Amino acid sequence: MNSYIGHDSQCYGIEEHRLVGGKGDGMRLLEVNNGKGLELTISLDRCADISRLRFGGINMSYFSPCGYVSPAYYDPRGTGWLKSFTAGFLTTCGLQAVGSPCVDEGEELPLHGSIANTPTEQVMWYEENGELVIRALVKDEVIFARKLRLYREYHVSLEENFFRICDTIENTGDTTQPVEILYHMNMGYPLLDEDSIVEIPSDNVTARDAHAEEDIANWMHMIRPEAGYVERCYYHTFEKEGKASIYQPKIGKGLTISFDPKQLDCFVEWKMMGVRDYVLGLECGNCYPDGRDVMRKTGRLKFLEAGEKVTYEVKVALFVK
Repeated sequence: MNSYIGHDSQCYGIEEHRLVGGKGDGMRLLEVNNGKGLELTISLDRCADISRLRFGGINMSYFSPCGYVSPAYYDPRGTGWLKSFTAGFLTTCGLQAVGSPCVDEGEELPLHGSIANTPTEQVMWYEENGELVIRALVKDEVIFARKLRLYREYHVSLEENFFRICDTIENTGDTTQPVEILYHMNMGYPLLDEDSIVEIPSDNVTARDAHAEEDIANWMHMIRPEAGYVERCYYHTFEKEGKASIYQPKIGKGLTISFDPKQLDCFVEWKMMGVRDYVLGLECGNCYPDGRDVMRKTGRLKFLEAGEKVTYEVKVALFVK
């Protein structure tokens, strides 16, 4: 115990808050502070995703124009998902679908699935072995259909400026189910601008479409906000180590995302340089965002047998230069 302080929150800790007013009214938020300059906000009513990430008092993530939106406003039709896309640092896409709306084997699937608009069923947090640990359960279970559970853990270091996301997905039903997940991590101003240094040491990079192909030589170069900008997506593959980083020389800060490319074998760079829609997505996942039907046709669709589990881990480290 530190004899200088009355309560641990003078130095670090977790506090639960609720939003008041607007479309986010009543939503539960966990404010997490590691006492070393790392702060993150976990949105418990949105899959325990990370709505805000700050480092040394500086914003590191993108927050979309729609702001906080309660799951009650979720629109699963077509691209209605965008109306409640807060973005934040992390929006989880899946679990039944990722990417473009489609029909796969007779099932109509919405943009990016529904898990990001699903509240946590249970949550707890505690301090252990020099970490703040947050554990949450999110259920994606439907009668006569898929029965998937997401067991999410955050491990936030109290000694260094990094955290780990550890997710276990379990098929609690009695039939084999397709499972897709994409960690839609979104970089924003002031971390992101035309001077940001983006490094993705992948073994191969391809453009998602002809529009992105036109500017593939500049996939790593950011530009000023541009009116009418049309998003460009680039797909990266890694053989040994999955890693992507962004550094902003103006503030002397950056972050690195690390993952196992054998488990999360698809990495998406989402380059969106629009006015107010100014965001860089650095997104690891087990699929690409082309629709579940396309993943099935290309042989990249993953499945879980009845009772089977799979675990994914992503590490985010903040740094100063």
